[in-house]
Amino acid sequence: MGFTSFNLEALGVWTEPKHFTVERERMAAYAAATNDPVAEHLAGELAPPVFAVVPAFESGAEAVLAVAPADLLMMLVHGEQDFFYHRPITPGLELLTRSAPVGVRQTSAGVVVAVKSESRTADGELVNEQWMSTFFRGARDADDRESAGEQAPGHTLDEAVRAADPAGEAKQHVDADQTVRYAEPSGDHNPIHLDEDFARAVGLPGIINHGLCTMAFASHAVLGIAEAGPRTLKRLAVRFAKPVLPGQDISTRAWRIGSGSGTFGFETVSDSGAVVVKDGLAVFEP
Repeated sequence: MGFTSFNLEALGVWTEPKHFTVERERMAAYAAATNDPVAEHLAGELAPPVFAVVPAFESGAEAVLAVAPADLLMMLVHGEQDFFYHRPITPGLELLTRSAPVGVRQTSAGVVVAVKSESRTADGELVNEQWMSTFFRGARDADDRESAGEQAPGHTLDEAVRAADPAGEAKQHVDADQTVRYAEPSGDHNPIHLDEDFARAVGLPGIINHGLCTMAFASHAVLGIAEAGPRTLKRLAVRFAKPVLPGQDISTRAWRIGSGSGTFGFETVSDSGAVVVKDGLAVFEP
């Protein structure tokens, strides 16, 4: 791919707030589409952790497009996602979400655009903050700038932690129709998740699972390993390392960080042996 100009003047500029009404049915549908085992999620009484991205989906896309040209969109993959939870999402909430591109970073393999989003209630109470890092494969900044602005908070899993015995491991299966089921409640109809020919045309091995769907699977696993209630989760972060294919089995291992703490590092591996989610971090309130 040739050189492309990224609009750095858009960094730090917030989108107009987008309104989102939290519906019990949509939360329940999202839980079902991610094979969520948590009863509160399946009943639509409490949003699954990764559902927080749904109200931010439109404004986050707008923030990315404020920096990156639209003709690069088909080369976009989700690099990292990081949620900070301040209060639960429950039925009937009226949310206002805004997003801003905050940084651009050139790597040897492409360009990373970092976006920050925040969702608030109608009276201004902060519900969650989230950072999304999108990666444009093969892109090169026309002005050859290495970086500008700020990047998302770090959450690298220390190798010394990975070398220890895990606190637990959970095995899960990604269904053959997972991407079709996930597309509707998430609002993400990107053809790389739904159209086999299109996915192969852009260099993928075929249809791939939505990264956030894989993240949702990992969240279920970590909640179980930590034996923690979903309302106690304060932060959840991952780096997407490799795609997951429909029909694959995946396994998530989690390590407690610090004796008696509510902080866990985790990673997810596919049945091919590839690490698909790395540098996972889950923080629970004491």
